Order: sequence, then structure tokens, then C-alpha cells
Amino acid sequence: MTENRVQPANDLFLKALRGETVERPPVWMMRQAGRYLPEFMEIKKKYDFFTRCQTPELASEITVQPIRRYGMDAAILFSDILVVPQAMDIEVEMKPGIGPWLPNPVRSVADVEKAVVPDAEDALGYVMDAIRLTNEKLGGQVPLIGFAGSPWTIFCYCVQGQGSKSFDKAKAFCFSQPEAAHALLEKITQTTIDYLKAKVAAGVHAVQLFDSWGGMLSPADYQEFSWQYLQRIVDALKGLAPVIVFGKGCWFALDTMAQSGASALGVDWTLTPQKARELSGGNITLQGNFDPARLLSPPDTIRRMVREMIRGFGKDKYIVNLGHGILPEVPVEHAGAFIDAVKTYREEG
Repeated sequence: MTENRVQPANDLFLKALRGETVERPPVWMMRQAGRYLPEFMEIKKKYDFFTRCQTPELASEITVQPIRRYGMDAAILFSDILVVPQAMDIEVEMKPGIGPWLPNPVRSVADVEKAVVPDAEDALGYVMDAIRLTNEKLGGQVPLIGFAGSPWTIFCYCVQGQGSKSFDKAKAFCFSQPEAAHALLEKITQTTIDYLKAKVAAGVHAVQLFDSWGGMLSPADYQEFSWQYLQRIVDALKGLAPVIVFGKGCWFALDTMAQSGASALGVDWTLTPQKARELSGGNITLQGNFDPARLLSPPDTIRRMVREMIRGFGKDKYIVNLGHGILPEVPVEHAGAFIDAVKTYREEG
């Protein structure tokens, strides 16, 4: 499964995932490939969103742009979590000013039955091509991360039909038609497992699962409609590559997540480093948790806050990151201050 993966020259990120002692923690940023970079904006002007995702040359170029500019310790493949429902024959568009738009949301048993579990290698082959091309461009410098949305987060878009502050329709479907909801979650889970296995085979060094909307659920409903499916994905992948689980707003599940077999857990900015360590048991690698909006602070403030954050988490079993994706309006020099503060970090004493 791993014959295409070259051990990168900079393996700080992989060491942190293994829990090894490091001189400084590794750093990358969620959504680092795009949005805020002027070189990305040039590509965005010429090609629509899913064309960028589905064209390996474009996706690989966008992936390596931030590595060229800032030299992060890991690259994350430019793609989108909604390529999974597309592969399942659920139509997804990206509408300017609205975001994800699904013209035919899943609202019934019949709709669930129409969704297919595809051959991931076939339906999402363009992603595998982008991985191979990206690794060529990276030239063995840094590891490459592949990712997928959690089944619950994908389910939210499939049923709601667009982004939402409450995902009320998605939750209502779970609570009024639980059998149909679980049938759809099952299909998404199987597709995601096959997809991530194909990504590992194509050459990613680690995978991250984004449970962006897990925090919408109560702890009991989270176990039923999200976590059990995430656990199955971790079980299927952990023997092939390190798995990072990031659940936004899911602090209440950190203790469960820490027992899952995942190599690391992402945390958002609503927790102190100390509380995150406490809730996760203190033994697992954590990733996060700088508030993305804090990148709008002056660069000197960013540097100071990053150093404080590292001291809070400790340099080992820690990956510096944001607590969610970078915002499009962040100035490039502010992102640079964030990365530089980590790369120049040295323990005092």
C-alpha cells in the first residue's frame, strides 16, 4: 500500500505524529493551500472551484505554493471534502457568495438509495493523479497530507443542501428517519474508507479527518451519528498511515478520540492548551489551536502568542496549527509571522 511514499527530508511532522522528541514542533496551517495567497488568486481568476480540484496540474501547483513561500513542515493536498458526495452521484456545485450548493438534497429513503458507493480509485482518480504529481513537485522535501470530511459533516451538506448555522434539516432527518440517516452515513463511511486507502496508496504520508460540524450535536447524538463512523475510518486506516482527527467544537469527545488509535487530535481555539491536554489524557499528540482571526493581529503579537501557545502545549507530541482554516483576508506577512515564530522557536533554559 505504501510503495509510492518517499521518506521526506523534513520528517518533523511525522516524528510528532509518532510522539518522538523534537527540537521544535512542526507547523502547517489548515487551508494553507489557497484563499489568502496572491499566487492562488491568480489561478482562481482563471478556473472555477471544482476545475481546480479536478485538474491534477492545478491542484498540485496550489498545494506546493505555500511550501515555496513559507516552507511549512507539511503540505496538504488542495481538494475539497465534497468530492466524496460527487463521487457518490450526489450533485454538488460551488456557488459564488453562497458556497456549497446541492440542488437535489437527500431527504428521503429513495434519495438515500440513489446514492452509490463508487470505486474510489475510478471515480476520484484525478485526486490520486494530483497526489503523484504533488509528490514529484515537492521532491521529497516535506510530507503530504490527504484528507476527507467526517461522514457526519458530509451528511450535513447532503441533507441540508448548503452550508448552515444550525444544520436543522440534517439533524431533523437523523431524528425523524434514523434508519435512512444511518444508511446514508454507512455509504459515506465506506466511500471515505476506500477513498483514503487509495490516497495512501497514491503516496500521502498521513490523513486528516475533518469533523467540521460535529460540535452541532449533543454528546449522545455525536456518538450515534458521528463518532462511531469516524472510529471505523480510523480502524481501517491506522495500520496504513497516521490518522489525525479534527472535530470542531468536539471538546466533549476528546477523551473518546484519544482512545481511538488516531495518531493525533486537532483542537479548536475554544480550549486552553492545558485543558486540551487534560481532556485528551496527556499522552496523544495534539494539533492546533491558534484562532484564525488572530492572524489579523500585528505580526509581533502573532509571534508572541505563538510562542505562548507552544509553551502551553509543550514542544513534544504537538503540531502547531490553527484552530480552523485560514481566513482569506489574512495578510501574507501575518501568515509568515506565524510560521516563522514556530521555525525559530527554541525552548528556554
